[in-house]
Order: sequence, then C-alpha cells, then structure tokens
Amino acid sequence: MPGDASGASALDVHFETGFQRLYGGDAAGAEVAFRAALALDPGNAEILGALADTLAAAGRPGEAAAAYAEALARGEERWTWRIGRAEALVEAGAADAAAELFVALAAERPDSAAVRRGLARALVRSGRTADAVAEYREAVFLRPDDVDTAIELAALLIASGGAVAALELLQPLLRRHPEHPRLALEIGRAWIELREADKALQALRRARDHDDEDRLGAAALIAGLEAGALADLTPAYVRALFDRYADRFDTDLVGKLAYRGPALVREAVERVHGGAPGGLRVLDLGCGTGLAGVELRPWASWLAGVDLAPRMVEKAAARGIYDDVQVCDVAAALWATPESWDLVAAADVLVYVGDLGPLFQAVAAGLRPGGRFAATAERLEGEGLALGFALGPSRRYAHTRAHIEGAAAAAGLTPRLMEPCSPRREKQVPVPGWVFVLEKPAAGPSPSP
Repeated sequence: MPGDASGASALDVHFETGFQRLYGGDAAGAEVAFRAALALDPGNAEILGALADTLAAAGRPGEAAAAYAEALARGEERWTWRIGRAEALVEAGAADAAAELFVALAAERPDSAAVRRGLARALVRSGRTADAVAEYREAVFLRPDDVDTAIELAALLIASGGAVAALELLQPLLRRHPEHPRLALEIGRAWIELREADKALQALRRARDHDDEDRLGAAALIAGLEAGALADLTPAYVRALFDRYADRFDTDLVGKLAYRGPALVREAVERVHGGAPGGLRVLDLGCGTGLAGVELRPWASWLAGVDLAPRMVEKAAARGIYDDVQVCDVAAALWATPESWDLVAAADVLVYVGDLGPLFQAVAAGLRPGGRFAATAERLEGEGLALGFALGPSRRYAHTRAHIEGAAAAAGLTPRLMEPCSPRREKQVPVPGWVFVLEKPAAGPSPSP
C-alpha cells in the first residue's frame, strides 16, 4: 500500500488525520478521514470505534450506536465502546435498551461512576424517576466532586419534589466551587420550589454574575421573582414544610396553637350523619401525623390516610389506627379511587389550596353516591373579592363562603352544614374559619378530571 514521504501508509494517514480533526473539534472532517480509512480496511474495529466516537460527537446518536455495535462485533469487548453504545442509545431515544446495557455493565463494575450516571440517565428517559435517583446517588457517592453529575441529580430531585435534598447536595459543592453558575442556578431553583424568594434571589444573582451571556437564563428567573412570582404554594413547599415540622407537629399544633380542626370535623360529621358511628369507608386527606384519624376511627370500618410529607406519613402509620396510609397528592388519591369513600375528611388542608374547584371535583369523583366531605378552612371576609381566596402572610390560604359554595356547586356537591368556627389560634388570637359538610347526590355521574 502506498505511503507518504515518512513511510506511513494511506490508512495510517487517514486514521491519524481523523483523530487530529476529532480532537480539534472538527467532527465533519474527522468523519471524512475515518470513512476514507474504513474504505481501505472495512473490517477494522479500531476505525469503526473511532467513527462511532465521531458520530456521537456530531450529535448523530443512532448512527453512533450502530457503529459501536459493529465495532464490538468485529473486535474485542472494549469497555469504552460498550459505554459509548449505551450512551448513544439513550440519546437516540432507546432508553430501555440502553438501561439493559448499563445494568450489565454495572454488574461487572459496580464501582464505575460513569456507568451509574449513564444508567441513571437511561432510567430518567424511561420514566423511572425513583430508580434514577438511586443510581445518581451511587454515582455521586463514587465520585463526590463530580459537579455535573450532582447537578443532574439535583435537577431531578427538584422536579420530583425533593428540593430540600437538592439543597443538601449542592450547597457544600458551591462552597468548594463558588464561581460555578449552574450550581448557583439549581440552588436558586430549589429555593423557588420552597417558596424562599430572598434565598432564591441571592443564589440566582450569583449564577447571573458568573454567566456573562446569561446562557442559563438566571435573569428571567430573577425578573419573575422581583415581580412577585411566588404567589402560590407548590407541593414541594408543603412537603418540605411538614417534613421539617413532623417531630414537633403534635406538640406545637395542639399545645401552642390550640388546634381543633380534627375535633370540628368529627363534630360536624356527627351532627349531619346522626345515629351511631361506624361502618364507613373513610379517607383522611392530608392526614399529617394522624390527629384527625384518631377522631375519625370510630366512624370507620376502613380508614385510609394520604399526605404529601413522607415523615408525616411515618408518624401517622406509627399510631396504628389506619388500615392504609400512603405518601400521595390528595387530589391524585381521589381520582385513583373513584366512588370509593363514604366520608372524605380534610382538617386544616384547604389552607394549602388556593382555588378549591379542582380539589372539589376530585372529592366528588372519589365519593360514593350519598357520600360526604367534611372539612375546615380559614375564613376570608368580603364576599365581593374577585378570586374568593387569598394567601395570607403566614402562607396559608383563606376562603370566602361564596368561593366554597361555588366550588361545591360546580362539583355537584350540596352543602349540608356550613358555619363559622375557629380551628386554631395564632399569636393567642383565634383564627376565623369555616367548618362544613358537603354531600354528593345519591345518584348521578361523577365529574371528569
């Protein structure tokens, strides 16, 4: 085979040129060189592997995966090619196939951070969030100062309601890498989820200051916060609030705040239901540590509880009064159990919901015909208010009577009892509230989500 003046063959020249262009950022030029080399030696696994690397760098993952597979079929089972093939399959949209390959790689080298991270990415694309979080945690454990992997994990945690865990992961890294804009950005996003505007702004301004072209979009987030974007309560905020509060919840709520929500709900049920308690399928929405469950247990042949906060659910389960208790969004729990409940109760839950319409629709779907919904709410004075609800300085919603009755009517629920009450005290002053019972008609279709 002819060579150049130095004696190198044409194959060697093409091969060397390909790597020079690939490492120089010229993927198109590298592909031309490697394909020229491959034309001279079509079965060469090294050239196929280099071409696969080039196709991956060029953003053509499907072709890259095929080239890696051919290289592996023609040559040794090279570790880098196996990882490259699995990563390319993730990017090509074949996440399940990629996950299978990564599982096999992890079985051989469980201490490979790259494999754990790749598996996590594949699991994310497959919708297996909990499994992906576990694999990301393994990758971070194996390589604690891998900022990029930590950021990917944090972003996934924030998206799935784990903003507190994301902060615990990222804040130590930011102390070691104070000028890393993406670290600061994700910390800002976590604080947004937790409704901490001042802390979010501090982090986001740091991200903006270290990102000259604002490629990450911190400026838009800052502008939104400065314009008052945190006007509602996210599930992440509620979950984090009560997880942090779980250990002292009963003592503070009953002892310091004179909390009567569960007792008010039970008394309202007694007045509307009449007769001896018992025999009902009861769902305790936002069950917390189980204070309402204690009041409702005599009415229930089956008592279930749901709450967003895992630590609250642990406390409730430890009481031993529930037949079933789960971590779940309250509306999702209702839509998942159509026409299953004789009584749905919500003591001090509606204060974390603004517009009650969607929740009341879910309640109507979950109740059996003739079933009832008993709840407390904080009272908003002024029937002419446009929204009928408002978020107070304590980050709890209050509602007008008109809003409650309107949401009930839209969901097909009939008020059986509604009267003023005081479910708790704040700064030694009774908080104005409502206690009410709504009833689903004995026959008729349930609303659709």
